[in-house]
Amino acid sequence: MLIVFYNTRCPVCDAGIAFQRKRLLSAVKAGLISFRDINLEPDAMIGFQVNLEDVRKRLHALEHGRLLVGADVALAVWSATPGQAWMSKIFGNSLLRPISRLVYNIFAELLYAWNRHKRHW
Repeated sequence: MLIVFYNTRCPVCDAGIAFQRKRLLSAVKAGLISFRDINLEPDAMIGFQVNLEDVRKRLHALEHGRLLVGADVALAVWSATPGQAWMSKIFGNSLLRPISRLVYNIFAELLYAWNRHKRHW
């Protein structure tokens, strides 16, 4: 089971998750993956030392009880998405994963700053 926590108040995040949810509809219906709005459950990740702002900055997920953050969440979602598993294989390989994480983190910081500036809370 993959449980993805994301920020629905971020228009970019919300649109991205809506796109993935549609592609993963059968997995969602089967209970294999779920997408949850952190704004409705701000304390959902407290047991993992993760707060609301952490999830607003980067995607967070639980996969069989294991915490995933940022690019690793995207890789897990891609690997479960029909037609996108190839992206997980390429960007998640041992050579590119550190670069994928760096690019994701830079993008996430910029997006978070934009959301704060636009007051998307």
